[in-house]
Amino acid sequence: MPGRTCDIAIVGGGLAGGLIALALRQSNPDISVRLIETGATPGGNHRWSWFESDLDDEARWLMRPFRTTRWDKGYDVAFPGHVRHLDTAYRSLSSEDFAAGLNRELAPGTIMANRSARSLMADGVYLEDGGWVGARAVIDCRGFTPTPHLTGGWQVFLGRHMRTEKPHDVTRPVIMDATVDQKDGYHFVYVLPLGADELFIEDTYYQDEPKLDRSKLSGRIDRYCEHHGWRGELLSSETGILPVVTGGNFSRWQAEQDVDGVARAGVHAGFLHPLTSYSLPFAAATANAVARYGDLPGDQLAAMLAARARRHWSDTKFYRRLGSMLFGAARSHERWRVFSHFYGLDEELVERFYAARSTRADRMRILWGRPPVPIRRAIAALATSRPSLEHAA
Repeated sequence: MPGRTCDIAIVGGGLAGGLIALALRQSNPDISVRLIETGATPGGNHRWSWFESDLDDEARWLMRPFRTTRWDKGYDVAFPGHVRHLDTAYRSLSSEDFAAGLNRELAPGTIMANRSARSLMADGVYLEDGGWVGARAVIDCRGFTPTPHLTGGWQVFLGRHMRTEKPHDVTRPVIMDATVDQKDGYHFVYVLPLGADELFIEDTYYQDEPKLDRSKLSGRIDRYCEHHGWRGELLSSETGILPVVTGGNFSRWQAEQDVDGVARAGVHAGFLHPLTSYSLPFAAATANAVARYGDLPGDQLAAMLAARARRHWSDTKFYRRLGSMLFGAARSHERWRVFSHFYGLDEELVERFYAARSTRADRMRILWGRPPVPIRRAIAALATSRPSLEHAA
């Protein structure tokens, strides 16, 4: 078999893989890395956002090389009869700026763009073009794949980046505008002011099936922009279908994906918020963990990340139960009431929720008082399994 090309081969140049490569570069530049990416550049066509409170100091340091859009005066949410401003700072990173940061920071030759993996082994990666990347350790970061072993629903979205004809006067993010028509599941619009005449507008649904009707979502964005008087030039767009995990057999899911001696990270390993589908805070924390143990043999690195994924699954059980109630207890056109109720709670509780660090008191407070869904249906939802996440669009 061909020899070793590098110390660590990372398959998948998205958020998780790119951050692992960066963390290794920052912590120990003597470790040689190859980042194997199917596309022309790392990061694909995405925008990742997070709350400043989601990250610890180590994760903030990791993110410093990237040019991000920052809003230090908080964000807004809107529901029928309920509008609120929260002071938590918000951040956003485009895939273009992600790729630029990696190209600037990583050692020459690290990024292997336009290369697809055919098969992964403990000591290397065979590429579709017949090439071989030999490594001490291999980390699979290729994203979520449908599975019969996990259950839940889907977050489906279409985002549009536009330049407006005149200043739009939006001064801070609108994380959820659920005053829009509620059909086909929980529906909200997400708005980021990227500049005085630039907006990112995303139409998002929490729904039972992974179906993305691009024409319908695009039409809704058109009407939303028309309502607000925003006209201008389309700069780019993106779509996505993300899992909202409510349960399942995590051990079987791990076993289903297992390749002996190959490590897994990112959403592919389950590192995401089960209810919000946010992944950046967990990708940054995992990248720093890999960097701390970057000298381990491949099988030990794989075992470390698998154990970390199991702990994350255990630690996020509460959010999966909430997801079960959201999908199973609330009728589709009334799911907004769950989020409206949540956004009436203490701001620090909201911060801990998004970071998946809710305390026991937080959990009691979220469930306390008059519930936004009927108690009988909530209990039934917890006792009933959701459909599997087996099929994608």
